[in-house]
Amino acid sequence: MKLDWKAVLGIGISAVLIYWVLRDVELALVWAEIRGARWGLLLAAVAVATSGFLLRALRWKLLLHPLKPDTSLGNRFAAVNIGFAANNLLPARVGEFARAWAISRLEPVTVTGALGSLVVERLLDAVAIFSLLAVALLHPSFPADATVAGRPIGALVGTLVVVVGILLGGVMALLLAPKLFLRIADGMARFLPDRAARLLVDGLRSFLGGLTALQNPRLLLGALAWSYLFWGWNAVSFWVAMHAFGIQEGYVTALFVQGIIALGVAVPSAPGFFGTFHAAAVVALVEVYGIGDSATLAFAFGYHLGGFIPVTVLGLWYAARMGLSMRNLGQAEEEVEVARTYASGEGPGDDGKRK
Repeated sequence: MKLDWKAVLGIGISAVLIYWVLRDVELALVWAEIRGARWGLLLAAVAVATSGFLLRALRWKLLLHPLKPDTSLGNRFAAVNIGFAANNLLPARVGEFARAWAISRLEPVTVTGALGSLVVERLLDAVAIFSLLAVALLHPSFPADATVAGRPIGALVGTLVVVVGILLGGVMALLLAPKLFLRIADGMARFLPDRAARLLVDGLRSFLGGLTALQNPRLLLGALAWSYLFWGWNAVSFWVAMHAFGIQEGYVTALFVQGIIALGVAVPSAPGFFGTFHAAAVVALVEVYGIGDSATLAFAFGYHLGGFIPVTVLGLWYAARMGLSMRNLGQAEEEVEVARTYASGEGPGDDGKRK
């Protein structure tokens, strides 16, 4: 995979953030905290975090239901791990493309439809994360005088409510008038370069295809319930990991840390979310809760690396079983773009179904 401007930007941001979190920090103290960690608790936290990928695979069945109602759990789990392994090892976050491409090779579903289901999955994740973060912010145990980026927490709560409202309102509008938004996108595309125009129109079509699952109340409520279950369970891994490094905070604090880190890793970064993960942990624990730098960084590096290894190994193992190399995964975005072109009728092919 070529190192384009997105990859260079991500690596640059990661380098700056790693420098920021390590500035004025005594690395010997951080190392002492890591050596003194309760390794049994850390392993338990990693096990909980890794089991979350199974929950993701279970939820994905509902989002793929309009494409194929009976996809295999094993195939979905394999594709989930392949996608996250690709994000951990390859630049420019090709993991979503690799995941959609992998499931299209394992199940008779279109790669564009699979990608649309992942866009909807991210939307549900955002609703669950912001809701749980709001719960943490409103909990009596949250520091009343805390600020984030110099702004009072009350202002952040209001912002979260607005963001969730906009997300839900936008989805409802798309569900009620999909053709209107497609016409708007087509009109905007006339003023854009060819590639950007295709990304806009085809991306919206993929997203609308994924929204098919949300038109069924049972699928929508089921997928949303799975989203809350996943993020509630994933917060347990943060909570256990914090205790492994002597950070004696409650589950609500773990919800807050998880939410801030989820927002942090949305920023472009090097493969594996290095830098963004650690900077977000420092903001959440040092800046807001007043936890010491050494314990926070020991937690951030220990938990991040602990969670990095299992899913990467699993993803590479599943990819090898499918005969896929890192080069293949790195080209997943190009494969998806070709499938989109075929699906739009601009080239030969079978609209991205696996061959």
